[in-house]
Amino acid sequence: MKISVLADNHPGSHTPAEHGLSYLIENDGKRLLFDTGQSDLFLKNAEVMNISMKDIDMVILSHGHFDHGDGLWNLSGGRLLCHPGCFTKRYRKTDMTYIGLKKAKDEFSKKFELITSTGPYKISEKIFFLGEIPRLTGFESRTSSFVFEDGSPDYVKDDSGIVMLLPEGLFVVPGCGHAGIVNTLEHAKKITGISTLYGIMGGFHLKEIDNQTKETIRYLKENKLKHVLPSHCTDLPALSAFYESFGMPLIKTGNIYNF
Repeated sequence: MKISVLADNHPGSHTPAEHGLSYLIENDGKRLLFDTGQSDLFLKNAEVMNISMKDIDMVILSHGHFDHGDGLWNLSGGRLLCHPGCFTKRYRKTDMTYIGLKKAKDEFSKKFELITSTGPYKISEKIFFLGEIPRLTGFESRTSSFVFEDGSPDYVKDDSGIVMLLPEGLFVVPGCGHAGIVNTLEHAKKITGISTLYGIMGGFHLKEIDNQTKETIRYLKENKLKHVLPSHCTDLPALSAFYESFGMPLIKTGNIYNF
C-alpha cells in the first residue's frame, strides 16, 4: 500500500501546504483520492511529485468541511463517495464563520457520479468506507465547536474514513477524527471482523495533552499499532505527546509512505 500526501498543513521541500488534507491511496489495485483540501493545491503538488491524477477509481470525501472538500471543484466526472450529511450548512460557534462545502448537493450530483452511504460501503475486497461512526467512548466527541444554521450543535456525524485490510492487520485513514480515534478504530474492527490494528494515518483532531489525547495514546499502545501518523488537524501540544510516545515523523506535503 502506498499513500502520497498531496495536501496537508506542513509544507515539504518543494511542495507548499494549506490547512487541509488530501491523500492519494494506492492499494488492492485501486487508486483512491481521499479528500481534496480546500483549493487546487493537491493537483499542483501531484504534478511536482510526478503523480498522474488520471485513472482515479474513486474520490472519497471524509466529511463536509471546506478544508477537505472544496478542492473537488477542480475535478469533474468519476465516482464520489461520502456520507449524505456532508452537504449540510455548518459554522464555527465562536464567530459563525461558514466552514461547510461551498456547493450544494445537486451541484455535486451534476459533476460526479455521487454515491452516499450512512453505513459501511465496500470499495474493494480489502477496502471499506467506514460510514457513520458510533460515538461510544466516554472521552471522545463530547463537545463541539461547530453549529448548524439553526444554532444547534454540530458533532460532524458525517465524519468518516476508510479501512484497508493488510496482511499485518487493519490500516485506517480518518479525515479529521471528529468521531474520536478510538471510536473510529473500534468501528473498523467491528465492520471487518478483524481485531488486529496495524496503522492509522490522518487527522486526529486533538489539540491539547488532555484526557482524550492521553486515553487515545493508551489505546494505541495497548493495541500495538506499528504506524501512528497524526496529521492535519492535530495541534502541536498533542503532536508532541504522540511524538514522545511513538516517535513518528511529521507528515508533510510531498511525502510518500509505503506500508
